[in-house]
Amino acid sequence: MATSASPASAANPGASTLTARLGRLDWRLLAAPLLVVLILMMLVVPLPTFVLDVLFTFNITLSLIILLVTLYLTRPLDFAAFPTAILLTTLLRLSLNVAAARVILLNGQNGTGAAGQVIESFGQFVVGGNYAVGIIIFAILVVINFVVITKGAGRIAEVSARFTLDAMPGKQMAIDADLNAGLIDQDEARKRRAEIAQEADFFGAMDGASKFVRGDAVAAILILFIDLIGGLVIGVLMHGLSLSQAAQNYTLLSIGDALVAQIPSLVISIAAGVVISNVSTGQDVGLQLVDQLFRHKRVLGIAASILGLVGLVPGMPHVSFLLAAAVLGGGLWLRSRREQVQASQQQQQAQEAPAPSAEAEEVSWSQIEPVDTLSLDVGYRLIALVDRTQGGELLARIRGVRRKFAQELGFLVAAVHIRDNLELRPGGYRIALKGVEIGSGEVYPDMLMAINPGQVSGNLQGQPTTDPAFGLPAVWIQPGQRDAALAMGYTVVDPSTVVATHLHHLLQQHASELLGREEVEGLLSHLSQRSPKLVEDLVPKLISPDRLRKVLQNLLVEGVPIRDMRSIAEVLAEHAQQVSDPDELTARVRQALGPYIVQSLSGSASELAAAVLDGQLEQILLASLRADPAQAAVEPGLAQRLMDRARELMQRMEAQGSTPVLLTVAPLRQFLARLLARSAPRLRVLSYTEIPEHKQVRITSTLGA
Repeated sequence: MATSASPASAANPGASTLTARLGRLDWRLLAAPLLVVLILMMLVVPLPTFVLDVLFTFNITLSLIILLVTLYLTRPLDFAAFPTAILLTTLLRLSLNVAAARVILLNGQNGTGAAGQVIESFGQFVVGGNYAVGIIIFAILVVINFVVITKGAGRIAEVSARFTLDAMPGKQMAIDADLNAGLIDQDEARKRRAEIAQEADFFGAMDGASKFVRGDAVAAILILFIDLIGGLVIGVLMHGLSLSQAAQNYTLLSIGDALVAQIPSLVISIAAGVVISNVSTGQDVGLQLVDQLFRHKRVLGIAASILGLVGLVPGMPHVSFLLAAAVLGGGLWLRSRREQVQASQQQQQAQEAPAPSAEAEEVSWSQIEPVDTLSLDVGYRLIALVDRTQGGELLARIRGVRRKFAQELGFLVAAVHIRDNLELRPGGYRIALKGVEIGSGEVYPDMLMAINPGQVSGNLQGQPTTDPAFGLPAVWIQPGQRDAALAMGYTVVDPSTVVATHLHHLLQQHASELLGREEVEGLLSHLSQRSPKLVEDLVPKLISPDRLRKVLQNLLVEGVPIRDMRSIAEVLAEHAQQVSDPDELTARVRQALGPYIVQSLSGSASELAAAVLDGQLEQILLASLRADPAQAAVEPGLAQRLMDRARELMQRMEAQGSTPVLLTVAPLRQFLARLLARSAPRLRVLSYTEIPEHKQVRITSTLGA
């Protein structure tokens, strides 16, 4: 059946869309505006007593909800709207005071029930109908709220805001360091920066919000005296009441109004104190108190003994002290009994476990465990670093290391197998490649490492050590010394970062050993998604997977990334049929990758600073290669002097702030690179054919002169 559009919708096609959006509008979006409008209305519009009772009850309920929410917070930022809630509840109480004052002054001559049942109940029940007692109780509540709770919470908020702002630069630097190290990505860095900014905004807002509560207490005192004096004047002069009758009516009404507003104010102040004094441990306030107060059985036993001795002193209240001692002692006995039962159950389960068979099982292939490509053994004190439930970050850092390694060198390494090892020191760790240890160290999980990059303005108190990755001098410090260390110019890292950085450094050093057949297959599979025809023509038609792996390993040995796999494959497809030697194929690939290699060494500079071989030495080395190209032999003394001079050259060029580079002819490049690898590991040996035409070369020194 066809339907026709209404004239209104036909004239205004956006009306139906607006109506649909309003129909789906979340009521929470209207909560804050409605509350503010209600507060403003109560300031100017007279309210009936029934509405006042409902609003007073709502005020008390809201304050209790806020208090209970704060008691179950695990960290202050979980209730980021708390400063705004303090402002709105303060305005709500003040507007209720104004509305109640209007009703009291207008109808107070009619008796104590003129302002509603809530105010009358607080005036009659809470203070017993005695206005003198009511004034005293109100004064005590104001003193507790204004002098004790609000003042203390405001001081904590002020100090927390200042310390949070002072610590922001150090936290930002730590985030930038993790981002540069590849331990986190851009999204995680952005999230952490937003959290730091939100933390600073929260404590700054709490510092200001505490002033609202203090102002509310002062306003409550002034409103009380205004209601009292105004009520007496209106009752005696305008309504003809006696002074005693006017004093009784208006005093009880004013005290009831003050108490019904001051008690929620006290509750909100307590909630503010709980939030601002809460230390983030991953537990709410109740769990923290119970776990930390009753953790030590010795403390409970000593407290029970002291209470019992005091209860036996003549003249003391025996029942109270002995009852408290009995409660503590009984709780301690029940706890010890429960622990004994649990221990006996565990022992019984261990005894009921099936005993190993007397006959040895038949040996099978399943009992032979494969050797892990990469493994990380940790001492028992470092288990918390790899346990997510205890806040350990090492697993995430290792994933970041593998991600950064893949982005830098062009292939994905095997996963790192982490296990605990009781043979290691409690804080020790060991990194192994195919079962062979390639690095080890020791960290302290509850301390930080402050690394001296070479230019610091002072010394730190702590345990001297050495950075395991780069060998720089460092100091193990307490977490409280972090800001001081950063101010002196130290680089401060946590234990997880120390281990992850050491692992990344070792992976770069052993990149060629990490490239196996499985990784080569992964490279080819990834390349085939973009260039399927190239991979199909190359492997295995022109080059075998083993020869390809050897070429790639040669590149990795000298620190050349294999990210540009397409260019490498194209060069091999061009020359693999005529050249069978993997070393010669590597030289052809290096020539094709020459611009990238030179750029990685000189950056965006227009020239490349490099050293060259002395002409006479170059002729001697070329002659030795021509005599036996397969096994180039150099006189041992000459080789040793060459390695010593190369090490001195590397150190001199690094001191001058340039990357150590040695230029030579193509036939000597690979021979020199292998000869000098141990004595000068950071010296990059290039051939003249690898230098692109647009790059200028500046000769800085001569090796062998």
